[in-house]
Amino acid sequence: MAETPSRQGASPAPAREEERDREESEKGERIAKYLARLGVASRREAEELILAGRVSVNGTPLTHPAVRVLPGDIVLLDGVPLGPPEPTRLWRYHKPPGLVTTHRDPAGRPTVFSRLPPGLPRLISIGRLDLNSEGLLLLTNDGELARLLELPATGWIRRYRVRVFGHPDPERLAALREGITVAGVRYGPIEAGLDAVKGTHAWLTVALREGRNREVRKVMEALGLPVARLIRTAYGPFQLGALPRGAIEEVPRRVLREQLPRSFPLKPR
Repeated sequence: MAETPSRQGASPAPAREEERDREESEKGERIAKYLARLGVASRREAEELILAGRVSVNGTPLTHPAVRVLPGDIVLLDGVPLGPPEPTRLWRYHKPPGLVTTHRDPAGRPTVFSRLPPGLPRLISIGRLDLNSEGLLLLTNDGELARLLELPATGWIRRYRVRVFGHPDPERLAALREGITVAGVRYGPIEAGLDAVKGTHAWLTVALREGRNREVRKVMEALGLPVARLIRTAYGPFQLGALPRGAIEEVPRRVLREQLPRSFPLKPR
């Protein structure tokens, strides 16, 4: 397991956390959130399934997502019963280049999920890495966890090692701390440091909180530094470490509980 710095302060006692988990379960949750927890779809996609009449609860087809699922309710998708949400789980995966981060690709390119070993539940990526990018990709069976950890408000920093063509100007890199606008899109603060220059290439360390689509590539291109290689080394407290390329490793539940925001209730085992 790669380094996972502990959150400052003592964690609540396990008994108290289990009691909190049970209380949250007894209140029920909105159907779209419930489906996301199952890993069936994102919350938005779940709402589309509901509006299409494909979801029913206790034999009643739903016409709107303003429904709460209680313990013991029978939920069906396309007539197929869905089991209760599994305990929240998280994996570190070392994504190789050449894979797209999607379950299906219209162009027929190989996907991250088609390369995972058998026996895993249906997983969702937390953020994405584009086709040619590599490194740490977090995967979860909990759509609500994915949604939470992708939000910039959560404050988790994404760190990258970036190989670029050209000789970076340290002052222009430092100016990225104030953000930058590229093609009409405003990007937030970015920390970018020059590590080494080797011939026509340079290596940078880049850290950001937003993680928008191809953000690092677009920003570097705007500085006249096309990206030759991009490796994500950390996402929040979770690090790539020595995880081999193409390997996947589950994060222990204890570590997961320590690192997640305390407002996020883990589903009990």
